[in-house]
Formats: sequence, C-alpha cells, structure tokens
Amino acid sequence: MTFSELNLSKPLLRALDDLGLHTPTTIQQKVFSVIMSGRDVCGIAQTGTGKTYAYLLPCLRQLTWSKTRAPQLLILVPTRELVAQVVQSIKELTPYLTLQAVGVYGGVNINTQRLEVENGMDIVVATPGRLYDLVLSGSLRLNGIKKVVIDEVDEMLNLGFRTQLINILDLLPVKRQNLLFSATITEEVEALMGTYFNGPERIEAAPAGTPVETIDQKAYEVPNFNTKVNLLEWFFRMDKEMTKVLIFVATKQLADELFERLAENFPGLVGVIHSNKDQNYRFNTINKFKSGEYHWVIATDIVARGLDVAEVSHVINFDLPDAAENYIHRIGRTGRVDRKGIAISFITEKERPYREAIEKLMNLSILNVSLPEGVEISTVLTEDEKPKPFVKAIPLKMPKPEEGGGAFHEKKEKNKKVNVVVSKAERMKQKYGKPKTRRAKRK
Repeated sequence: MTFSELNLSKPLLRALDDLGLHTPTTIQQKVFSVIMSGRDVCGIAQTGTGKTYAYLLPCLRQLTWSKTRAPQLLILVPTRELVAQVVQSIKELTPYLTLQAVGVYGGVNINTQRLEVENGMDIVVATPGRLYDLVLSGSLRLNGIKKVVIDEVDEMLNLGFRTQLINILDLLPVKRQNLLFSATITEEVEALMGTYFNGPERIEAAPAGTPVETIDQKAYEVPNFNTKVNLLEWFFRMDKEMTKVLIFVATKQLADELFERLAENFPGLVGVIHSNKDQNYRFNTINKFKSGEYHWVIATDIVARGLDVAEVSHVINFDLPDAAENYIHRIGRTGRVDRKGIAISFITEKERPYREAIEKLMNLSILNVSLPEGVEISTVLTEDEKPKPFVKAIPLKMPKPEEGGGAFHEKKEKNKKVNVVVSKAERMKQKYGKPKTRRAKRK
C-alpha cells in the first residue's frame, strides 16, 4: 500500500512527496481508517516505527478551519524534546495547509507561552504540567478540543504527571475522540483507558518487547566502570563507522562524570543531555548532534522517547537499564524505519539480572563478543564498586525508665506538694514563733 491509496488530502500527499515518503509503516497503515472512523484508539508500536505520523496524518486530514482560532487538537507528550519533535513533524506535513501549531512545556518563561496561546492556534502540543498551568491561568481554553492524543503515556506516568493528566482529561469536552500511543501498556494505563476512553480499539503493530529487526545487537562483558570507559574510548579511536552515537547511562551524575572523561580526550566531539540541563543547553546539544558537530551524545533514559535524530549509527548502553522496556526504547533510536542500526551493551556482573530480564522480554539472546585487543582491563574501582566492609549492626538497648518516670533531681522542699491540712493556729505559730490568740475584749 502507498500513501496515495489512503484517504489523504492533496496538500498532505504533496507534503509526503516532498519528504520522499511513499509507503506507510505498519502502524500508520493499521490505525488510519480506525481514527478516521471516529473510534477511540490504543496504538501499540515500538519506538522508531512512525507512531507520530500514524496519528498526525488522520488527525490533520479531519482538521477543519475555525474562525475562533481555539485549539481543536490536543497532543500530550512527556518531555520538552518530544514537544519540539511533534511540532516539527506537524510543520513538515502542513506546508500547503493554513494552520498553526503551538508547543508549550515547562522549564521556560510561562509568560512568553501565555502570549503565544492567547493569539490562538489550531493544534496545541504540550507537556501536562505546563498545559495545566496555562489552563488554570485562563490563557488557554480546552472547550473546543475534538481530539486528544496521549503519546508515550507510560513514560508520562513514570515522570509523575498522573494528577495533571487526569485533571486535564476531566476538563476536556465529553464528546471527543481519544487516541493513545505507546510502546508498552501497563496496568495503570489500562485503568486510565477504562475510565476515560469509550471502548478503544487496540491496534498492535508489533508485540511489546519485540526487538526491531533492523538492529544488530551485541554485548561486551566487562569487570568495572573504568574498563567500560577504556572500551568506549577504543571504539571512538578505532571504529570510523561510529559517526553518530547515542550513549545511555544510568544517572545524571554518571552522565556528567563520563562527559568530563571523554571531553578531555575528544574535545568538541561529545555532548551530554539530561533533565538537569537547562532548556537552551538541551536544544543546542540536540542541534549539534543532528548537524554532525557532535559525534557522540551521552544521555539518560528520559531522552530515549524525546529525541528524534535521523541516521543514528550506534546506540551504546554504557549501563543497562533496570527496566527491560527501556532497553527497547533505547535501541529504537537507531535502525529507524528502514535503516540498519547497531546496539552495543557493556555489561558487568552486577548487571546480569538486567540482561536476563531484557532477553526474556525480547525472547532473544544478545550475542556476546570478546573484548578487542588493546583494551586495557582496569583494576581501579570507583567508590560504588569497592566492596563494603561488613559491620554487624548491634541494636542499642535503651535503659528502662524508673518507676513513676524518675526525675533528674530532687524537688526543692517548698515545691513538694503534700496534702496536709494545717490549722490557722498552727500557721500563726509558724509565722510568729508562738501561738497567737485574740485579746480579751475591753469592757
């Protein structure tokens, strides 16, 4: 099937022609007619299989011109990078259409975005937190929304957007079409669909966890962090095919540490991106990676779903993810659509359980490869890798309180309370030193 066989308008077909796209991917072909019918949809497909165009094409086909300039289509995504990616995809598909898409996300001045949405738009692409802030401020009204798309909903929930997402769905018009797309469907996502969707049709382009066929996967077993760094540097020096490489690490702190090590030996060729970096830094890093100025970019898992860079030659798992599904998202950054890709994993003894979980999810064994000659096997361990001395924890026994609670000191005599009835005559004797009697009355 080709795009010309779908019920697309001429402006959309011309745009696809300009992009050199003629054949829809599996997910694009399967969901098109269902979305056009108006039914709610739950689309399941791996990263890199064209999910964005899968929902954009039918939604743009049905978008109508409106005098009010109120948004008709709402697209919710988990990260700032994914907002920018979806807005860019809309621009690519609409050079021959008169419509406006606005992207809003956190981490930048809200007043600038408030002015932009108040000018009106046809499509709003947003992260849940910033969208909800704009709605509460009165700058954005959602009563004209006809379709809502929730992209990468499982990652959205992982990032803590559950409350904002539910609040937004409660504010939307009851009469709307709901579209949900993700690579994995969790129990929490199922519960969300059960509450807010109307009998969604589940469309699965590939079972969750199926590895992309165009990706060659292999693994190197290494003893420690410093050997991983040595192996990585060997690849950069010896493998000339590594022209555009994404390196995934476990934490933001580790990303910065690895960047410092590599930038020293490869100045100007390596970048780093994670959620602690400000927005301009993140976008600049992505742009330099796309242009080829940076050959390698170090990233955390949050970027795995929000970074769309063409022709990524290799994905390197410097650390294996503890969630097996994240491995699928990571390697999906290479081998996009019909291109070949290579995924390499560095695995320590501690990470073997993660590997087993990944292989079980994929129902596929990752090929082991011997370390290349010339890679130094380091014996220097990081503080986290050094064995911790075993110290037996001895519980402290607190002394039992004395009867009645016990005081730190004896009370002063005058502060001791004794319930003794003292007669007036006795009080007079204590005061004057002798009994005090009344005088006889004078006659």
